[in-house]
Amino acid sequence: MDRGPPSLEPAAAAPGTSGRCVIAPVRAVLRLRRRVCVLRKRRLLQPGGGPDVGTGTPRPGCSSPAPRADTDQPQFFTFDGPAELSSRTPRKRRRRSRLVLYPETSRKFRPRVEHRSRAQRCLLLLVAIVGFQVLNAIENLDDNAQRYDLDGLEKTLQRSVFGQPAAVGRIVSLMRDYLATHVHSRPLLLALHGPSGVGKSHVGRLLARHFRAVLEDGALVLQYHARHHCPEARAAQDCREELARRVADVVVRAEAEEKTPLLVLDDAELMPRPLLDELHGFLQPQRPHHFHSAIYVLLSGAGGSEVTRFVLQNASRALPLRPDGARSAQAQTDEDLRARLQALLCREHPLWQAAAVVPFLLLDKRDVVSCFRDEMAGEGFFPDQARAERLAAQLSFYQVAGREFAVTGCKQVVATVNLL
Repeated sequence: MDRGPPSLEPAAAAPGTSGRCVIAPVRAVLRLRRRVCVLRKRRLLQPGGGPDVGTGTPRPGCSSPAPRADTDQPQFFTFDGPAELSSRTPRKRRRRSRLVLYPETSRKFRPRVEHRSRAQRCLLLLVAIVGFQVLNAIENLDDNAQRYDLDGLEKTLQRSVFGQPAAVGRIVSLMRDYLATHVHSRPLLLALHGPSGVGKSHVGRLLARHFRAVLEDGALVLQYHARHHCPEARAAQDCREELARRVADVVVRAEAEEKTPLLVLDDAELMPRPLLDELHGFLQPQRPHHFHSAIYVLLSGAGGSEVTRFVLQNASRALPLRPDGARSAQAQTDEDLRARLQALLCREHPLWQAAAVVPFLLLDKRDVVSCFRDEMAGEGFFPDQARAERLAAQLSFYQVAGREFAVTGCKQVVATVNLL
């Protein structure tokens, strides 16, 4: 039996079988993709679903543009789903406020403008009172200093006292500081020391005359001469009682008139010790307050040998023919001399510890000539320079380093002029 040509069916069946094998997986993939798109669309259309990032509308299907990469990427460190993450709005960065925030439960009160503290008013009143007192005190200081005319006193001393510019300047300076006010805590004690004839007693007389004129009351100026008021034959205790009574009368009267009295005590080196003790008692703070406002001027020749020795040792420091150079040298050595005198006098009596020591130096020959001219003019003679020099040459002088210092100063000038 002839089987004829081979059949073609097996050949035709092979392609169909292979096509079904290929189409079935593709359909399965499409169904899965369609299913995934439906699930994704349902999830996005839920109430918590988010809009499209670009247009703000829900995605219509899988054919729409794919969402942003950040929505498909898994979120780390969170348990929120994509719907919760997409529904959150970005937080705004709050600006830090500099204002003070009060709790809502507390009450806020603003200070009233018209309300002022009484303490503030009292403080303003106190400041006004203090300012008025300060201005009044300044005016009182000026008035009190002008009452004594210290500028006129300084001019008088500079014109009448020769060869003592440092001593005159120190006396006026101490008085100016003390008389700047009327209320004091202690008296002013001036101790004028130097050899004989240098002008100590002359300064005392000028001070007494000036204060009598400016105070307009001679009872407020006391001049006490130890050689006259307390001679050697008189008991020292009686002199002490008399001095205490006279000083008390002067200071009490000056306190009633609100003035500062002047008490000049000459020849203090001749005073017995009880008198020095009484003077020392006047300076004590336990005394009544009217004893605190007074000026005591002690004129003493104690320490004159120390002044003479000091001047002769330092004579070469000053120029012989230049008054300005002599004054500058005196200004440099005055402090050292004052310290020496203070230490020397304190060994004799504690009174000198509270004193302002003013040393009077030896007089140069030209100062003695000036004394002669001044005395000649006062006696009615013509003050001839050559004649005054001839009279000065009759006196004794220390000759050191080309300079001449009078041994007795101007002590013999008056007696010499009276012989003319």
